Formats: sequence, structure tokens, C-alpha cells
Amino acid sequence: MKKREPVSKIMSTELVTVDRHKHNLKDVKAKFEKGKIRHIPVMEGENLTGIISKNDIMRLSFGSLFDGGENSDAAVFDMLSIDQVMTHKPKTVDADTPIRDVAEMLVKEKFHSLPVTQEGKLAGIVTSTDIIGYLLEQY
Repeated sequence: MKKREPVSKIMSTELVTVDRHKHNLKDVKAKFEKGKIRHIPVMEGENLTGIISKNDIMRLSFGSLFDGGENSDAAVFDMLSIDQVMTHKPKTVDADTPIRDVAEMLVKEKFHSLPVTQEGKLAGIVTSTDIIGYLLEQY
């Protein structure tokens, strides 16, 4: 097994982000529907200010529960902002953090993803799926 590999080896670097002032929850929902992603970093310019998950959006959605419920979803998405739904000031890890340390943090904190920074800027995102994939490569 490889020891002390940095998380930069397994993190996703092709990020889908939203700007908390330029986008709305409908934009977020569309990004989740378009891509195979479950977490979106929320930016203010070049600064990370939050993270929003697909589960956060699904909790707001009534459309799948009732026939014609899509109108309810639109009303909810219009009433709320990204700021009201996102997790503010998410924990981050540095790109040099060992994968093992990141895995321990995900388990301890019960997170499914962590933004990865390099020199104070968002450089990627690492998910529990990335960690599992890495572990599978080891065996």
C-alpha cells in the first residue's frame, strides 16, 4: 500500500462551482441534473464561501412526491437563496494533506466531500467515492 500519498493525487480538479451572488437555486439544481456530481463549491469571486450538496437540493424538492409538484419546487427555489441552503465556511484540506488524514476527517466529521485548497485557493474537491476508489486500487 502506498504511504503518505497527498490528496492532490485523487482529488477532482474539473470543478463545477456557483457564485453565491450570480446564481440561484434553480442554477444549482440544473448543474446537479447536468453532471454526475453531488457537491458544488460556492464561490464569491475567487474565494470559497460554502458548499452545497445534491441532498440539500433534494430536501427542498416536492416535485417527485406529487403529480404536478414541479410548480411547488419552482416556488421554493424562488423563495430561498443559495446562502440560505449552503453550508457556510466549509472545512477544507490542503492539497498536500495525506489521503489517510482526509479519510479520517471524512469519517470523524461524517462528511462526504471536502474542498481542497492550494495556496489558499480552491484547487479541487475530494469525496468519499475518491477515497474508496483509491483504497480499491491498493488491493
